[in-house]
Amino acid sequence: MGNSFCIFCGCVQQSNVGVVERWGRFYKLAEPGFHFFNPFAGECLAGLLSTRVSSLDVRIETKTKDNVFVQLLCSIQYRVVKENADDAFYELQNPKEQIQAYVFDVVRALVPRMNLDELFEQKGDVAKAVLEELEKVMGEYGYNIEHILMVDIIPDNAVRFAMNEINAAQRLQLASVYKGEAEKVLLVKKAEAEAEAKFLGGVGVARQRQAITDGLRENILNFSHKVEGTSAKEVMDLIMITQYFDTIKDLGNSSKNTTVFIPHGPGHVRDIGEQIRNGLMEAASAQVNAE
Repeated sequence: MGNSFCIFCGCVQQSNVGVVERWGRFYKLAEPGFHFFNPFAGECLAGLLSTRVSSLDVRIETKTKDNVFVQLLCSIQYRVVKENADDAFYELQNPKEQIQAYVFDVVRALVPRMNLDELFEQKGDVAKAVLEELEKVMGEYGYNIEHILMVDIIPDNAVRFAMNEINAAQRLQLASVYKGEAEKVLLVKKAEAEAEAKFLGGVGVARQRQAITDGLRENILNFSHKVEGTSAKEVMDLIMITQYFDTIKDLGNSSKNTTVFIPHGPGHVRDIGEQIRNGLMEAASAQVNAE
């Protein structure tokens, strides 16, 4: 049901306030409810004002400090102050146009002093400045500004595309940095693993040679004690000849090796044995001279 009136009476609905005039002059405000009017005394209902919160969307196009044209969508929520409804009724003919004009004035004075990035970061400050100005001005006309929301900031399409490209390039650069750090860690770990493997391999070779040396010494001593009339030199020559022929056999049995021509014979084995003995004797002599 809406507001209903006749010459002598009227009903003002909730969330509304009526303006009553007497002989063309403001007389009183009519609260929600049923009212009688005396037309013989010049009383009449001049009009109604809603005290509900109204919303006004304002789209402003302006330029930032770095010469970027943007559109700002601002939402203003306002209402009529019930106690000052007569001012709102008589002072302003079109309150929406008045509010829109003040919003344009404040935004176009403030935004050109900001860069585009600053505008996105400080849009709350812009809304606050608009709110302060509107409260000061519209309060004199019986209106109260409830909230001001800076709903959206829309740059030109070319600017938005460029901003997205910059953001994508920065993310790719950051990804390259992280990828390089990961590759660096992998290389360091690989080098450490290779160093550890070479160290362990060296330890294994040393232990192998030590075991071979101990085994040869033990075999020589056992053979010398069990076979009378043999010397350590003869036993060493026999072992070297045996290893020599084992090596030749391994070369022949391996399918991955090509044919290898090498001079061989007992004399060559004897020469190898003499070279080893001479080296050991020279090393021993050098150690004695040093002492």
